[in-house]
Amino acid sequence: MEISDLLQALFRWVHVVAGIVWIGHLYFFNFVNAPFEGTLDGGTKKAVVPQLRPRALFWFRWGAAWTWITGLLLVLLVFYHGGVVFGAPDRGWTIGAFVCIAITFLAFGVYDPLAGSELGKDNQKMALAGFVLTAVAGLLFVLLGGFGYRGMVIHVGSMFGTLMAANVWMRIWPAQQKIIAAIRDGQAPDAALVALAGTRSRHNVYMSVPLVWTMINQHTTGFNVGPLEGLFVLLVLTAVAWWIVMQLYAKAAAVKGF
Repeated sequence: MEISDLLQALFRWVHVVAGIVWIGHLYFFNFVNAPFEGTLDGGTKKAVVPQLRPRALFWFRWGAAWTWITGLLLVLLVFYHGGVVFGAPDRGWTIGAFVCIAITFLAFGVYDPLAGSELGKDNQKMALAGFVLTAVAGLLFVLLGGFGYRGMVIHVGSMFGTLMAANVWMRIWPAQQKIIAAIRDGQAPDAALVALAGTRSRHNVYMSVPLVWTMINQHTTGFNVGPLEGLFVLLVLTAVAWWIVMQLYAKAAAVKGF
C-alpha cells in the first residue's frame, strides 16, 4: 500500500467520526435542544443552560474543526494530488481553476454579509439567494475551472463545509459564549445574538444534507453523464434536501416529552 492510500484511509476515518460528532450535535441543538429549552422557565433555564450548552458546544465546535481539516487534507490528496479534479485528462491548472479554488474557500466573504443583511432575515429569500449562488458557483467550476463531475461536486461540498465551519467558529460559538454568560447571570441575552446564533445554526442544518451527498461523490458517478448534467442533479437534490429539512423542523416542533 502506498503512503497516499494509507493517509487517505486514516483521514477518511477521522473525517467520518468527526463529522458524526459535529453534525450529530448540530441536529441535537436544532431538533431536540431548541424545542426542549423553549419549555423551561427562567430558573430552570438558568440552572440547565450553563451546564449543558458549554459541554455540547465543546464537541460541536471541535468536531467541526477536525471535520474541516481532514476534509481539506482529503481534497488535497484525492483530488489535487490524485488528479481527479478536471474533466479532460490533459486539462491543467489555469488561472480560472485557481479562481474557482478561491471561490470555494473564500465564499464566506460573500455569504456572511448576505446572511447578516435584511435579505438574510427572510428564510425563503435567503434560501433562494443561496440556491442561485450555489448554481453560479457550480457553473463557474465547470465552465471557468474545467472541473469534471467529481471535481465540481466536491468543490460545492467543500464550499458548504467551509461556510458551515466558519459559522461555527466565527459566529455561533462567539455568540453562544455571551448568551450562556447572560443566562448564567440571570439576565436576558441579547436578542440580536440569539437571532444570529439560531440563524447560522439553521443555515448549517440546511447545508449539511446536500453536503453529505457531495462527500459520497465517488459513489454517485452514475450521474456522471457530464459535469453540467451532474450539476443539475446536484441542484435538484439540494432543493429536495432543503424541503426534507423543513419537514424535520416541523416534526421537531411537534415531538413532545412525557
